[in-house]
Amino acid sequence: MPESMPAVMSLPELFCRNLAPFAEKTAVHEAGHSLSFAEFDRRSDAAAAALMAHGVVQGDRIGLYCINSAAFAIAYFGIVKAGAVVVPLNLLLNPKEVAFILNDAGAKALIYHEVFAQQVAAVRSAVPGVELLVCIGATNPLGDRPFSDFTRHAPRDVWPALNPAEDLVAIIYTSGTTGRPKGAMLSHRNLFYNTLSVQQALQLQPGKETFITVLPMFHAFAATACMLAPLLYGNAIVPLPRFDPVQVADAIAATRATIFCGVPSMFASLLRLPEVHVPKFASLRYAVSGGAALPVRVLEEFERKFGKAIYEGDGPTECSPVTCVNPIGGRRKPGTVGRPVPFVEMQIMDDAGRALPHGQIGELCVRGPNVMKGYWKLSDDTRAAFFDEWFRTGDLGTEDDDGYFTIVDRKKDLIIVNGMNVYPRIIEEILYQHPAVREAAVVGEPDELHGEIPVAFVALKDNAAVTGAALRAFCREHLGRHEIPRKVFFRPDLPKNAAGKILKRELRVAGEHERGVDRRPAGQRNND
Repeated sequence: MPESMPAVMSLPELFCRNLAPFAEKTAVHEAGHSLSFAEFDRRSDAAAAALMAHGVVQGDRIGLYCINSAAFAIAYFGIVKAGAVVVPLNLLLNPKEVAFILNDAGAKALIYHEVFAQQVAAVRSAVPGVELLVCIGATNPLGDRPFSDFTRHAPRDVWPALNPAEDLVAIIYTSGTTGRPKGAMLSHRNLFYNTLSVQQALQLQPGKETFITVLPMFHAFAATACMLAPLLYGNAIVPLPRFDPVQVADAIAATRATIFCGVPSMFASLLRLPEVHVPKFASLRYAVSGGAALPVRVLEEFERKFGKAIYEGDGPTECSPVTCVNPIGGRRKPGTVGRPVPFVEMQIMDDAGRALPHGQIGELCVRGPNVMKGYWKLSDDTRAAFFDEWFRTGDLGTEDDDGYFTIVDRKKDLIIVNGMNVYPRIIEEILYQHPAVREAAVVGEPDELHGEIPVAFVALKDNAAVTGAALRAFCREHLGRHEIPRKVFFRPDLPKNAAGKILKRELRVAGEHERGVDRRPAGQRNND
C-alpha cells in the first residue's frame, strides 16, 4: 500500500477535472461513428438534468438494463451526475429475477434498451416502486419516455454535492450462486481508487488508448476496467453488444484499438479465427484476462498465434473489482493472477483470519479503499464477509516469495475425495493440455464410498475426437489417483454466463440429471 494516498473526489468531479485536454478527442466509437468527450459530457449532463426534472433525487436507485453501447455509458454517467445510484441488470436474468433486484434495491426508475421491451412488459406490474421508465432506441414499443429526449434536455447550473466516502455510485448484484443475489455497494471512493489503480497498473496513456469493450458493461470488470477507467482518464471505448470473434477482430482493425480485455472463453474462441484475421490484431499493445482462471495452454497458444501478451489479473465485484494483475511489461508468471494493483493489499489467511506463510493454501483476502461499503440491506452477510478490514473473497490461493498470487479454486468448488482436498482447476489445467480439448470444467459429485468424486465436462475442438477413457488415461499420466475424473461428459459447448464464465452450477445440475436426481418439488415433476 502506498504511503501517500491521492485526495479522493467523486466520479463527476474526476471526469470534469480531466475533461479539458481531451474534449475534442473520441470518447466512444460505435457503428462507424464517434462521439467526442465534449459531446459525451453534454449528453450525460442532459440525461442527469432530465432525471432530476422527473423527480430523481440524490441517493435514488436507478435500474439500467441495456446492451453495450454509447447509450449505456451516457445513462450510467447521467445517473451518477444526478447523484443517484446505478443498479446494472444482468441481461440474462429472467423477468422474476429482474423484478427481485429492482424491488430489493428500491429502484425508483428504470432505463432500458428497446430489445428488452418484452421483459420490461412482463415485470412492470411486479415493480410498483418504479415510477419512471425510459426507453433507449428508436422503436419504443411500450410508449415509455424516450431516452433521446433525455439526452437533449436543458442543462442545469447546480449539481448535487456528493460525499465520495459515503455516497454510492452503484449497487452491483452478485450472481446468487449460493442463494439470493446480494447487492455490493460501491461508493465514489471505491471506484475513484480502483479506476486509478487500473490506470496505473495497466500503464494507460491518457488520450492514446482505445479499449475494445465487449465484456458486458453491467459486469463489474467491464464497468470499471473497460468503461470508467478509460473514460475518466481521456481514453476511448469501443462498445460491442455481443462477443463475436470476427466482429472483435474487425473492430480492433477499424479503430486501431490498443487494449482488449476478455475472459478465458473469449481467448479460446479467438484462437479459432482463420489466419486471415490475425493481422487485424496488430494495433493491440496487449490483452488482459480476468473473471476466471486462464488455462496456461490457452495463453501460450494465443500469444503464439497473435504475437500479443496476455496479462492475467483478478478481482471480485465486492472489490470494485480489480485487485491484482501481472505487471505490464514486467515479469509475468503464467498461471498466476499477478501482484496487487496500487492501493490494494492482499493476504492469504486461514479460516480464523490468521495470515499464512508463503506457499500455503488459504483464503485470499483483500484490504484497501476499493473494498465495498457492504451488501445492500444485509448486515449479517456483510459481517460474515470480513475478517476485520479484510474482505474474504471466497477464493483459495497461495502467495509466492515474489508476491505473486495464484488462485487454486473457489472454496465452494473444492472437492474432498477420501478426506483429501482436490482442486478442480489443477485437473482442468491438465485437460486443457490435451490437443483435442477446447473447454473443460470439473465439479464434484457425491459418492457413498469416497465422499465425492471429480467429474469432468469437456467440449472438443472442431473436428477433434477423443474418448472419455483416453482423457482419463491422459490425466493418469499427470495427476494423483484421487484427482483423476471418474466420469467424463462431452458437450458441444459448456454453459456460460453473460460474462463468458463457465457455469459450474449448471454442470452440477446436469450431473444430477445424469444420476436421476430431481430436486423439483413433487408437484412440479412429470413422467418425461
